[in-house]
Amino acid sequence: MVNTTLTQPERTEGPVARKIETQTSKIPSDVFLWSAAAALGTSFALQLMNKRERSMFVGQWVPTLLLLGVYNKIVKVAGHDRNDSDRI
Repeated sequence: MVNTTLTQPERTEGPVARKIETQTSKIPSDVFLWSAAAALGTSFALQLMNKRERSMFVGQWVPTLLLLGVYNKIVKVAGHDRNDSDRI
């Protein structure tokens, strides 16, 4: 019988990614959520003031802020790369 189990190669984070994760994990997750809500509200207010281009510009920050919040949460839940724990 043939063994079909594949072993995954060892993967480690680079020094830049580790430094970014170290800094991002310090930021509370609520910051990103409240920032996205503030951008949404500001965009809506700018729409009401007929400043459409500025409204669209600020409105485009919302998905970026939410995505940064998701990244922040993943870093906090998953932690740093487990293989690099002895080198951090």
